[in-house]
Amino acid sequence: MERSSRIEGLYKKPMAERLKIVKEFGALTDEEALALSGFGGVDPAIPDKMIENAIGSFPVPLGVAANFTINGKDYLIPMAIEEPSVVAAASNSAKLAIGGGGFTSSCTEPIMIGQVQVTAVSDPDEAMRSVLSRKDEIINLANEQDPMLVKLGGGAKDLEARVIDTQSGRQLIIHLLVDVRDAMGANAVNTMAEAVTPLVEEMTGGRVYLRILSNLAKYRLAKSTAVWKRDAIGGEEAVHGIIEAYSFAAADPFRCATHNKGVMNGIDAVMLATGNDTRAIEAGAHAYACITGAYKPLTKYEITAEGDIAGTIELPMAVGLIGGATKVHPTARACVKLLGVKSAGELGGIAAAVGLAQNFAALRALATVGIQKGHMSLHARNIVASVGCPPELVDEVVEIIVAERKIRMDRALEVVNELVAKRGE
Repeated sequence: MERSSRIEGLYKKPMAERLKIVKEFGALTDEEALALSGFGGVDPAIPDKMIENAIGSFPVPLGVAANFTINGKDYLIPMAIEEPSVVAAASNSAKLAIGGGGFTSSCTEPIMIGQVQVTAVSDPDEAMRSVLSRKDEIINLANEQDPMLVKLGGGAKDLEARVIDTQSGRQLIIHLLVDVRDAMGANAVNTMAEAVTPLVEEMTGGRVYLRILSNLAKYRLAKSTAVWKRDAIGGEEAVHGIIEAYSFAAADPFRCATHNKGVMNGIDAVMLATGNDTRAIEAGAHAYACITGAYKPLTKYEITAEGDIAGTIELPMAVGLIGGATKVHPTARACVKLLGVKSAGELGGIAAAVGLAQNFAALRALATVGIQKGHMSLHARNIVASVGCPPELVDEVVEIIVAERKIRMDRALEVVNELVAKRGE
């Protein structure tokens, strides 16, 4: 049966009904649906296995972004995030992109870089030539460490070397390029980098210190594109405003940092929901943003010949479906099943699409009504809930403090007390 991610009024439905829709969409079991809801709790044995000195779990709100069509396939996308408006913005942006055909995503091969730092070399340039002339020996030794990965089509594929200047002198840096298939790859790459160390030292006469994966996975890129029709997003003025906002980010690192933070709002939420390493993804993304020597946006926008706006995102996406929290945590497993992804590349393409959608939504809001209109109304609900407002008064209190533009705890409490007193008269 063909699944549709376009679920009208999803945000208006009770939480239990939303969960039922998601359960049916993802063909989830009762146990998996319970894991998504968080109401079943997490077996204390799970966090105790995942980290040291575990004392419990820290729940983060888990939502689903609707309306996403990526490469012709519909997805409900799990997003774990505490910030209001992010899930709504991504869903709305995806809905607006439907007229342009949705998102088209792709990923390059899952090549990760293992770095081997060679120091105390008398002639680093000659050492580099020696390593490159015998790189097949290094690659073969690396592949002996993980025959299963090689059998699956992965393993060390190539080797690069360069000499860099450091405060400690010139050093030879070797990059072992490893195809990690559907894993994030840190363990496999680190094992290989450590295993080749004695051979590298013998070849160069130097001393190896660091041998570890790099999170700047410049060969493992995810890309996504979409076109938003001019009339769907507010006309020519909205298109012009989005281009102006993008131009600002492209020229100014202070604005660009916030621009890229908006991208990562979407991507991190998907990564966290699926049990992936959000810190690794963040580090790789921001390093890639300045790989040219200047910090630049991870997204690009341009006006098409028809007057619509085309958006593109490209960034490293070292995601995994094998090992780590993705396999250990029941909620992460259920989120992966909900997505129905078959490869790490597919997951990376989804995350890239969400990052583009989230960024577009932010730029459109900034260029038209302002970022606060939608964000602050959702933030107001958090404020009102935090002051102990009776559930039946929440909507009324939110409406009042938003209209007054006094979205503060003290004012929310005043309004609650006034309405409670009035109701008791």
